[in-house]
Amino acid sequence: MKKIDWYILKKFLVTFIFCLLLFTVIAVAVDTSEKTDNFVQSGLSTYEIITQYFFGFVPFIWSLLFPLFVFIAVIFFTSKMASNSEIIAILASGTSYNRFLRPYIIGGLFLSIVLWVGTRYWIPKANVLRSNFQQNYIDKNNPNINRQYGNCYNCFYLRADSNTFVGIKNFDTASKSSSGFFLDRVKNNQLTYNIRANRLVWNASKNKWELINAVERFIDSLEEKVVYHDTLTIRLLVQPSELRKDYYLKDKLTTPELVAFIRKEEKRGTEGLNTFEVERHRRNATPTTVFLLTIIGVVIASRKTRGGSGVHLALGITIAALFIIADRFSTVFATKGNFPPMLAAWIPNLAFAFVAYWLYRRTPK
Repeated sequence: MKKIDWYILKKFLVTFIFCLLLFTVIAVAVDTSEKTDNFVQSGLSTYEIITQYFFGFVPFIWSLLFPLFVFIAVIFFTSKMASNSEIIAILASGTSYNRFLRPYIIGGLFLSIVLWVGTRYWIPKANVLRSNFQQNYIDKNNPNINRQYGNCYNCFYLRADSNTFVGIKNFDTASKSSSGFFLDRVKNNQLTYNIRANRLVWNASKNKWELINAVERFIDSLEEKVVYHDTLTIRLLVQPSELRKDYYLKDKLTTPELVAFIRKEEKRGTEGLNTFEVERHRRNATPTTVFLLTIIGVVIASRKTRGGSGVHLALGITIAALFIIADRFSTVFATKGNFPPMLAAWIPNLAFAFVAYWLYRRTPK
């Protein structure tokens, strides 16, 4: 690392931090104006709103717009260098274009690693604050949040183990009880055991479930045996904490927790896991986006043009908009259709990797 490398790297990081803080202030101001009524209705003090909501909201915005912050920072300060003929002087001194890119590559890799670690561990912990506030004070009366789960929001149909299927109706997380329950056990594709109950209650002292007014049926090829129980204690491989439908769950889980959750739900035969799969792969794909946009930004802005920084920023914003559109399309196809989640997360990067290479080949060196 030479003095010129530190010079460019310092400009890169300082401009990035400036963009980060500037857009954070704008995002907080806009979000505050939209949620002013919710903040007033919550009855919380300003300090409580800041610590319980904005301490989670700000890292969420950072993770969401991190690649865009890097892209704008690279274009802005590199365009200024090109306008001041600094890049011409660097290349005229005998420095190759690839050598000129070294501090950008180092800075891009550094910020990519920061984002990769952040999205895996730090950001999910901050999202717990934001999502809890959203659920308790903002989304409480929002019908669009609950509509995605169908007519029965607190109904669960899952596989407890490889041969046991469970249905729980109207589960109440406060009392840890439900108004309906059934369990089917299958062997060699034949129903061998069935139990139904009017009520399911969690017994914390026994760490087991209790059935109220239960009917057991033992079925074999010759006969069916029926047994009635006023109260029956059973053991299920399902904990009360797992009986939840959390709109923000994918954002609150760290990557190791997210991977474990997906594997467990796959064994249970849970549907609709594509959203979690896309989130899992995106946490690896987005840091790569940061590096790609760094290269695209410097290749675009290093050329001195008559329009100056305005032309570079306009072109950069157009490319960023195309990237976001491609990313949204692939995500929708994966979550609502049969598009592979891994491909949905990575296909925008693959497309823009070719764009970066094409721009690099065409740029004057």
